[in-house]
Amino acid sequence: MLRALAIRDFVLVERAELEPGAGFTVLSGETGAGKSLLVDAIELLVGGRADAAQLREGAERAEISGEFEVAPANPLNGLLQDSGLEGDAGVVILRRTIDRSGRSRCFVNGHAATQAQLREVGEHLVDIHGQHEHQSLLRASAQRALLDAQAGAQDLARECAEAWRAWRRLEALAAEAVEQFEKREAERLEVREKAADLHRLGLDAGEWDALAARHQRLAHGSSLLAGAQSSLEALSESDGACLPQLSAVASRLRALSAHDDRLRNIVAMLESAEAQAAEAARDLRDYASGVDLDPGALRTAEARIEALHAAARKYRVRPQELPALEQELAQRSRELELAASPEALQREVAAAKGRYDATAGKLSAKRRNAAQALGKEVTRAMQSLAMSGGRFAVSLPPLAEPGAGGAEAIEFEAASHPSLPLRPLARVASGGEMSRISLAVQLVAVRASPIGTLVFDEVDAGIGGAVAETVGRALRRLGADRQVLCVTHLPQVAAQAGEQWSVSKSGGRGRPSTAVARLDRAARIEELARMLGGVEITATTRKHAAELLGK
Repeated sequence: MLRALAIRDFVLVERAELEPGAGFTVLSGETGAGKSLLVDAIELLVGGRADAAQLREGAERAEISGEFEVAPANPLNGLLQDSGLEGDAGVVILRRTIDRSGRSRCFVNGHAATQAQLREVGEHLVDIHGQHEHQSLLRASAQRALLDAQAGAQDLARECAEAWRAWRRLEALAAEAVEQFEKREAERLEVREKAADLHRLGLDAGEWDALAARHQRLAHGSSLLAGAQSSLEALSESDGACLPQLSAVASRLRALSAHDDRLRNIVAMLESAEAQAAEAARDLRDYASGVDLDPGALRTAEARIEALHAAARKYRVRPQELPALEQELAQRSRELELAASPEALQREVAAAKGRYDATAGKLSAKRRNAAQALGKEVTRAMQSLAMSGGRFAVSLPPLAEPGAGGAEAIEFEAASHPSLPLRPLARVASGGEMSRISLAVQLVAVRASPIGTLVFDEVDAGIGGAVAETVGRALRRLGADRQVLCVTHLPQVAAQAGEQWSVSKSGGRGRPSTAVARLDRAARIEELARMLGGVEITATTRKHAAELLGK
């Protein structure tokens, strides 16, 4: 969810900061104050198109930044790690700048990023509903993901994609085998010989590091033993050894400490040194008794090292990489064995296609059931959102060529009026209608969407009265599961929000500026009264506003 949004020199906004809480938040203000500019800023932050015209007049650079809270299980964390864009755990920070030439720069967690990367990250964080290109429901991939989530078919969809890739891989291998049989045969023999050569070495993962360490110990066994023995003599076994002298000094000072307490700390240090030196002497005896001076073991280790070095030089890899190379060659050898037998390979292709067809068939059945249920539930939700007679459906036309996503395309369709035919969502003309259809879909499918922040603009266009209150209540219900930000001019919608921010414009015809501020309860009543009563606010209007807020 969005924790903080900061905007500087963007269109009419000189400086603005927004810190929305969880749940349902509304943005209200006079017409022309710049409410939708905040939505435009969020859209730009999550990968929308930038333009020099978005700079505030007289400014050198516009800058928008946002801090988002992300759950540990969010798939976005894996995407950030794979892209080298990770930051602090649980937080994603986006930043976007535009200069006077229209040049834009994007940053994710302080790392420079492309606009495409910013957009990909943004698609996991924010969904904008209205006439905005960033809206996820307009993307085929998002529609497919939402339907599969509603059907409880995410695992089946992943299985279908994996089966499709396995089938296509074998199919490509079969086609290539027919075209390049002779070349493949030569490669097969070469790879098989290399794999057998490495197999004869009996390689183990991690062997090289252990072998190198053992060889070091064996090669320097005499030096290690001599050093240990001479050190042991100096500590405890020769005339004038350290330990007896240390003990004598400690004993002498211990007796004297009875006459001067200041010697006690020195005695304690000497006693500690004596104990540690004695422990070191014991460990040295154990070490010296275990030093390996076996010449035969040394020769064996050296022979093994030379064999691994020779294989590494032969195959141009480091010795520690030989086990991985052996596995890679074995895998390639199995593939080429298949390629050398077209009949066997075709059987593998047919089996892989059969697995894909079976998985895709199960997925299609689940999607058909979910599509009917989703269509009915969203249509029902549309009736209460000033779209009486409106319809929603999920179309599943079969694909001419099945793909990783299954055997059918998925397209969300809607009609805002009974006289209109169903059309793809992307062709719904009215921003208000599009926004309310999106709200209806989100109300039905809220738990299936991983996106934490939903932004609604124009959701209340063309409605009022009881319908507006219904829309407000729907947004509040949605806010129980997601963070919801909504631009509104209707008091019935605004009163339902958990918190309200006012957007205002000042500066007249000089250099107008837009500002935002969080409203406390008293300020909310004033703002709701303004939304209810217009220019002149009376006590009656304020009372009505307080009643709305109380409800």
